[in-house]
Amino acid sequence: MKELYIFLGTFLFLTLGMHHKEWISYPLEHLNNLSTSGAYGLGMIHPLVFTLIIYILLWIPRVITSIIKNKSRK
Repeated sequence: MKELYIFLGTFLFLTLGMHHKEWISYPLEHLNNLSTSGAYGLGMIHPLVFTLIIYILLWIPRVITSIIKNKSRK
């Protein structure tokens, strides 16, 4: 459940960070236009793809530090 919260928090942070003007000015139109977006040829799944990339980049150091902590406890 913790990982889901991290993923959703990353998604919200990236979405609001990249498109804050659109979310403030016309959020429903922005959502409706998502199906025709052409971000790097990914279309409407581009927010999930970019969130997954950032999530993995955040996940790798967390896993490495947890491995190091577990080995140092032994």
